[in-house]
Amino acid sequence: MGFREGLSRGWRSALAGALELAVPRACLACSAGMGSRDAGLVCGACWSRLPLLPKPWCVRCGHPLPLEPTGESNAGADCPVCRQLEPRCSRARSVCWVPHARSTPLLAALKYQGWWGMADGMAERMVRFGGGVLDGITAPCFVPVPLAAARLRERGFNQSAHLARALARRSGGTVLDDVLVRIRTTESQTQLTPAERRANVHDAFAVPARRRVAIGGRTLVLVDDVLTTGATLNACAVALLDGGAPDIRYWTFGRARSDADRP
Repeated sequence: MGFREGLSRGWRSALAGALELAVPRACLACSAGMGSRDAGLVCGACWSRLPLLPKPWCVRCGHPLPLEPTGESNAGADCPVCRQLEPRCSRARSVCWVPHARSTPLLAALKYQGWWGMADGMAERMVRFGGGVLDGITAPCFVPVPLAAARLRERGFNQSAHLARALARRSGGTVLDDVLVRIRTTESQTQLTPAERRANVHDAFAVPARRRVAIGGRTLVLVDDVLTTGATLNACAVALLDGGAPDIRYWTFGRARSDADRP
């Protein structure tokens, strides 16, 4: 490293330190001060405390398998989450449990508070803990779950689209954000039972006829922020499969935990 380069790097470091003192950054999750080594909007400590889904996982859906009393994996168990997913979905993966004191604030910052930069940190963890969701795909195509038009106008952005773009940047893939549309208004799923969720989104999505050629023969990765019962992802998958896609996979940052799941 030459003298000028070293001097320039020294000035940049000094400037960065001065900015930290003048305008200190606070972690969106815990509000603690962030140092120069903390990239993004959340401190390293909060990322490290995510309630990751514990292994071993179900090979297909990535859900933690129940353990025998001996502590061994019950690998032959009938996975309850697999039963909830669209049968033609070949793989599903998530990073962490929600709701949780560590993961919920991160999702809220992206989904409700408009901190779009959260998507990159989430995508980094999705890739790191993805468990091979992209195995066998040479050119990943990510499809974000679309928002209803009224909800999109209200928020001004689609959090799933931001996640899909961040995943595409990290995996060298592409985003197809116009191959799936909502064709009718649906209620918020938050307070609905599993059966009500399925009815609420039934036939709510479609592939425009002019875009069917874009998904023909392609494995598509559906991207959303959270997998709860799978009702929304399943409804999206049915539309894409009926539109000509041969294979669908699900990828989310969070996954809902039942009382029967291991912490």
